Amino acid sequence: MGVLLENKKILDDEIKLTKKTPLKEVLKFAYSCKCEMCSNGCKYGSGFLVEEDIGRIAKILNIKEEVLKKEFLEEIEKFNTKRFRPKILKQNRPYGKCIFFDEELKCKIHEAKPLECKISMACKPFGEQLSLWFMLDHFVNKDDAESVRQYAVYLKSGGKTLKGAELEVLVPDKEKLKKILSYEILK
Repeated sequence: MGVLLENKKILDDEIKLTKKTPLKEVLKFAYSCKCEMCSNGCKYGSGFLVEEDIGRIAKILNIKEEVLKKEFLEEIEKFNTKRFRPKILKQNRPYGKCIFFDEELKCKIHEAKPLECKISMACKPFGEQLSLWFMLDHFVNKDDAESVRQYAVYLKSGGKTLKGAELEVLVPDKEKLKKILSYEILK
């Protein structure tokens, strides 16, 4: 019965995850997991890095940050925001495994796991919300009109979000939001 109560508490806490949830609280949901479900994503892509991840990964690989970026990372743009992610080894497919994933060893940089990888818990019922939190916190920029427009298209096409990340909350000035969406405000 204790496990059921604990799981219910986690599910109750999950409902409270919002755009404004601080990283410290988000990390409470993200404990180290090496299960098959969590490593499955590594076989079909890679997670995005925040700035702090780059230094930590370079350090455990014993290489310079510039070498890491050039040889192991690729820059991707989402919602008009650029971030690095580990290169994907596609081998003539539209998807592929993370450059740091090994079938036997799993994640070769587990000790310095990138933030998105750390919080993307595929085996947990709140995993999707953690991934949404990362996207909202690290890609959607309310101060960048193009980011807001791209996010609006994402939402209009059925994209999921968290409480506190509705367009009207991100840009509370209705007139400004209208001008952003109609391209009257470009930047």
